[in-house]
Amino acid sequence: MDEYDSLSHSKWECKYHVVFIPKYRRKKLYKELRQHLGEVFKRLAEQKESVVVEGHLQPDHVHILLSIPPKYAVSQVIGFMKGKSAIHLARVYGERKQNFVGQSFWARGFLVSTVGRDEAVVREYIRNQEKEDQRLEQLKMWQ
Repeated sequence: MDEYDSLSHSKWECKYHVVFIPKYRRKKLYKELRQHLGEVFKRLAEQKESVVVEGHLQPDHVHILLSIPPKYAVSQVIGFMKGKSAIHLARVYGERKQNFVGQSFWARGFLVSTVGRDEAVVREYIRNQEKEDQRLEQLKMWQ
């Protein structure tokens, strides 16, 4: 039997695959910023009693596998993470780079999918997404 988390009156296992993008899908998630954002997302998730189980930052989008307790709505946690990370980026990188204007860093909306029993498959997908994107770009060159 899988390991379940618990609240005062319930046992739970709620994991979600979440994808969101920077505004206009600009390729801003590079180098120093990319490494820094991973830690920011982990700390923000902890503030909502959630856990980043797996995550990968692509140059133009973010894949995260999140474990969120049932007392929080998924949209509430994602909205919190996107909003606070945008504010953080504006404070830390706003003076050095253009277009890091607070809460307008991330595009509106996100994709969310429940994981269920396919957690290993989703984890593998998140880990290998960058390689797969590069492979597809190579194939497009020959068309």
